[in-house]
Amino acid sequence: MSKARALLFVINPTRADAKGATKELASLLSEAGFALYANAESQIPDIALVTAQALEEIEIAIILGGDGTMLRAAEAVRDTDIPLLGVNLGHVGFLAEVEKPSIAEIAQAVIARSYISDKRMVLAYSVSREGHEVARGWALNEVTIERNGTTMVQLFVQIDHRPLSRWGCDGLICSTPTGSTAYAFSAGGPVVWPEVEALVLLPISAHALFARPMVISPQSTIVIDVESSDALLLGDSLRKFALKLGDRVTLTKDAGSVQLAHLKGTLFTDRLVAKFKLPVEGWRGE
Repeated sequence: MSKARALLFVINPTRADAKGATKELASLLSEAGFALYANAESQIPDIALVTAQALEEIEIAIILGGDGTMLRAAEAVRDTDIPLLGVNLGHVGFLAEVEKPSIAEIAQAVIARSYISDKRMVLAYSVSREGHEVARGWALNEVTIERNGTTMVQLFVQIDHRPLSRWGCDGLICSTPTGSTAYAFSAGGPVVWPEVEALVLLPISAHALFARPMVISPQSTIVIDVESSDALLLGDSLRKFALKLGDRVTLTKDAGSVQLAHLKGTLFTDRLVAKFKLPVEGWRGE
């Protein structure tokens, strides 16, 4: 008898539509012989809480929620090659499908393994204090250093062992191409196509003549010295670490990556048009 195939659900528990879609998918996939798991208690029949041992057998994760749920899913499958299939429940995001597929279409693609996946770059950070590493982490979207009080944070930035600038600012964002359409975009950063491997660096509300967004080589090393108290480091807004005066934050491209799955190939241009409802009426292309 062949071994059961395994699948992981990552669900936004606050959304009724996510729970409803999960129940429908669970019914179809259970009938197809899948062992079903979730990263948290789902209270849905036939779905068990995933364990470290079960995670080794998972072939794909289905995410029902928004981009925030996708980031939690990326954290759940860290250090694995499990692809993440984001289901569009009505709000177009950059990590899920552009068009809203039917439950049957999703189930069939998973059963037939007809989905495609693309690799996304990940950002690594480390924090040293008095010469000792005190924190280490990663981010799919961005790492930010923000003020943790009412006053600006003072940051001294260096790239590839050379000084760049000292900023008094509300914070600093370093994003991946995936994260360029998230917090970095809101702060005035450029949109970077996912296929382009680069780091985007931009200060937030800096009191300086030069405070422009910068696109940096993924082979570069970015170092930020914290020259004030009450600062906070965040990785994807999920991993948090309080910074102190004198701390040094080092940012590099991570050795790992995250796999995003799609039911069919979609160009990033189409995602931009769908997300921002860009005016393309009258286009004469094929």
